[in-house]
Amino acid sequence: MAQGRIVIDVERCKGCELCREACPPDVIQMADTFNKKGYRPVVLLDLEHQCTGCALCAVVCPDGCITVFRDIPIKSEEVRGHAQAVA
Repeated sequence: MAQGRIVIDVERCKGCELCREACPPDVIQMADTFNKKGYRPVVLLDLEHQCTGCALCAVVCPDGCITVFRDIPIKSEEVRGHAQAVA
């Protein structure tokens, strides 16, 4: 299964929580602190690396505060084939 992570621009986040509702593994939580604009932003709390990088959170974010990164495992045969093609 693919693993991912998100980066949240907490200074732009208004804490609408739409991303929390959209997150299948439920790894987005409200922060305990406020940002400079006085909003309580969301933060990624993914200690068990359950984020898959599905990007549903980023799609529903009305202010575009979330950037998604997704790590897709590469099979060792693909790496060998690529190395031979480059050489």
